[in-house]
Amino acid sequence: MDPSHLPGLTAFVAVARHGSFTRAAGETGVSPSALSQTIRALETQLNVRLFNRTTRRVALTEAGAQFLERVLPALATLEAAFDSLDETRNHPAGTLRINLPRIASEMLVQPYLAEFTRTYPHIRLELTLDDGFVDLVGEGFDAGIRLGERVARDMVAVPLSGEVRIAVAGSPAYFERHPKPATPGDLVAHDCLRYRFSTSGGMYRWEFAQPDDPRRVFEVETQGSLVTNDLRTMVKAAEQGVGLLHVIDGYVREQLEDGRLVKVLEAWCPVFPGFYLYTPGRAQMPLKVRALIDFFRAKRALRE
Repeated sequence: MDPSHLPGLTAFVAVARHGSFTRAAGETGVSPSALSQTIRALETQLNVRLFNRTTRRVALTEAGAQFLERVLPALATLEAAFDSLDETRNHPAGTLRINLPRIASEMLVQPYLAEFTRTYPHIRLELTLDDGFVDLVGEGFDAGIRLGERVARDMVAVPLSGEVRIAVAGSPAYFERHPKPATPGDLVAHDCLRYRFSTSGGMYRWEFAQPDDPRRVFEVETQGSLVTNDLRTMVKAAEQGVGLLHVIDGYVREQLEDGRLVKVLEAWCPVFPGFYLYTPGRAQMPLKVRALIDFFRAKRALRE
């Protein structure tokens, strides 16, 4: 490989990851125009078009997608080589890329960010909030956080929380205008706050379990006047009486405790395996990943 290609390859991966010159420029610390020139120079050197560009969108060409698939493992190997220099001095170091849903970020990671960065000053965290499924290796992530039921079996998985329970809740003001539902079937007469997945564009279907057999989980298609991909917006809307909310109860613990929200359908709300930190199985786990696992395992022990 021509060493002069390396800056262009780094820029190429950043643009491919973000699908935007502006966002990729923010990551790499250069201007969007300079980044665009770097990509054009790389395309000229390789004599192939890597991206299709419009005023609204930047997308990989077929050749660009194939090239990215080959480049990512090579760059990961280079990065690991540099990280290993620090790790020979027993210092967890390097960029630690984690893919996780927003709810896990807010409940499990954000409260400890300051402590983690003080404890491991040589680790640079990169958190990507994503509610969809992700190929950790293919997309260059070191670790992910998901509910246990969604973690692939070939991953090394460490529990970050105990079991989680779903809550269906509304504000007192909402229930002044609507009778409380007795069964999930009653939701057809209610305004339900609906969540759309950012990655797939699909709508979340509310999950329930039979009271006499909690293992029998089923889904209900709901309707309502508000659709969003942001949980905070949904909670605020529920507090204001816009509609009913379906969410992990720990996410709205304060609202439930102080009466801003009131639970309904408790007998029908299922329990799921908690959140897990997971990482691809490797013969030798990098120190930065081991540090992440040990840190959050200790935080879970303190909570319990």
